[in-house]
Amino acid sequence: MVWFETILVVLTLLTGAVWLVDKLFLARRRAARAGLLEEEEPVIVDYSKAFFPVLAIVLVLRSFVAEPYKIPSASMMPNLLIGDFILVNKFAYGLRLPITNTKFLPLGEPRRGDVVVFKPPMDPENSWVKRIVGLPGDTIGFTGNTLSVNGKAVRYKPLGTYQGRGLPPGSDRVTLLQEDLPGKTHTLYEDLDRYTGEGTWTVPAAHYFVMGDNRDNSEDGRLWPDTHFLPERNLRGKAFLIWLNCEGWFCKNGFDPSRIGRVIE
Repeated sequence: MVWFETILVVLTLLTGAVWLVDKLFLARRRAARAGLLEEEEPVIVDYSKAFFPVLAIVLVLRSFVAEPYKIPSASMMPNLLIGDFILVNKFAYGLRLPITNTKFLPLGEPRRGDVVVFKPPMDPENSWVKRIVGLPGDTIGFTGNTLSVNGKAVRYKPLGTYQGRGLPPGSDRVTLLQEDLPGKTHTLYEDLDRYTGEGTWTVPAAHYFVMGDNRDNSEDGRLWPDTHFLPERNLRGKAFLIWLNCEGWFCKNGFDPSRIGRVIE
């Protein structure tokens, strides 16, 4: 969330500034007066010296190494479930400044099939997660529940009826499929009682086309108003690991230890 990131940056700068001013000026004055009177270190200095290293480490790790994110919806089933806590690689696509998300060091580019966390154009205050299916210059089509990339239909392999968690109540027509994207194979979830999002789109430069693995229940590029594409500047990073699954406050809706440590494909 933008507000959390902003608060973290402000607190880090504030405590760092207090610590620096004390080290360069105030501490010397206290030392010069030593022996004349007993002077305690100001409370704000004491707290700043204690919290600045912790805040700085958290800010660096969260901004440039890995950021935690909780899955709030079923749009990436069966690979990501509601309640999954994931880690996002923040340097896979280049290092970016906190708050502004401005890239200052290019390190790599997204590949087709990557699961990415990003800020959607119509909801920049929040982060979403989807899979990249279209790269700049690609023509993406979705007709009859079949994806095509540059005019070639993607191959699907049925894997049987979905039996996992998160199944909609009363649904008995949910199937698990293997989708062979060019360069990437992954599973997806198809609900034959739903059908959504047909069209053809050509991805412009510096943009991507993203879709959810829960193809019939995902608010993705097929349905976005005004633009169907994700700007490169909105990327937050690449999702790579599930480190916890805990649904509801204090896990009141369940804790699934089998999800811990799963690599996101």
